Amino acid sequence: MNHIIEIKNLKKYFGDTRAVDNISFSVEEGDLFAFLGLNGAGKSTTINILVGVLKRDSGECFVNNLSVDDISKILPSIGIVFQSSVLDKNLSVYDNLRYRAMLYGMDKKEFEKNLKYFVDKLDLQPILKKQLDKLSGGQKRKVDIVRALLHKPKILILDEPTTGLDPKTRKLVWDMINEFRKNTNLTVLLTTHYMEEASIADDVVIIDGGKIVAQGSPLTLKNKFASDYIKAYKYDKKVLEILDKANIPYKKDKKHLEIKFKNTDDAKNFLVKNNTLFKDIEILKGSMDDVFLAVTGKDLKENV
Repeated sequence: MNHIIEIKNLKKYFGDTRAVDNISFSVEEGDLFAFLGLNGAGKSTTINILVGVLKRDSGECFVNNLSVDDISKILPSIGIVFQSSVLDKNLSVYDNLRYRAMLYGMDKKEFEKNLKYFVDKLDLQPILKKQLDKLSGGQKRKVDIVRALLHKPKILILDEPTTGLDPKTRKLVWDMINEFRKNTNLTVLLTTHYMEEASIADDVVIIDGGKIVAQGSPLTLKNKFASDYIKAYKYDKKVLEILDKANIPYKKDKKHLEIKFKNTDDAKNFLVKNNTLFKDIEILKGSMDDVFLAVTGKDLKENV
């Protein structure tokens, strides 16, 4: 496999704060890679080092087999969406994007061709001539993402890209990114608070206090760190006696009974053994929220 991004023993300290504390990971070409952690965990610091905004204290960082010490050679192949917009609020959407295209050496014909694709995909026509600071937060975010993809980069780095977007716009953005990935083998490095975004990643790294505390595919992490559940909507009350006797944890409310198991096999075996006591059930895998809580001891939703 081709490691399009590779980080080895990276460290970045700010005084006594170990923002990035000896982390190592790699990203395969064409993958969607998710970087999970609370604010201050070290995600943005790592990205800022990757794109040349910050200098590392020690360790090695490579993008396209080039050290980030040669950042001027790397940047043309990267599109970046930072947490805060880097567009000019006094210019129109069109002028902002045209200016960015010129920085990448794109002539007007190529720019207009590339822009049309995004206008159609994200319904940008009504806002093209509007001044940026007159737009809503969601509209500005869409323009930021277009700016990052306009030159058709090999790598797209997204630092909390859909924060503040409504679900419909978030879906539009991800549909477009996924189409780009399919057609161009685009690699995406994502930091996010949305577990549904992390759940579709090829690989996930969870960082806490500057250190990597877990890494793997969403399925691998769920199998290792999260419990499975049986949700029962219609059941015999004898089930409660069995659960109490076996010390199997469960929660009960007016709508359903939720029974917790270490893994899917335990849940299935329990159902097979007690199948006559259930009439309406579903088996649910543990979520990435459960994984995050298990490996960090923190609830991502509550902290966000």
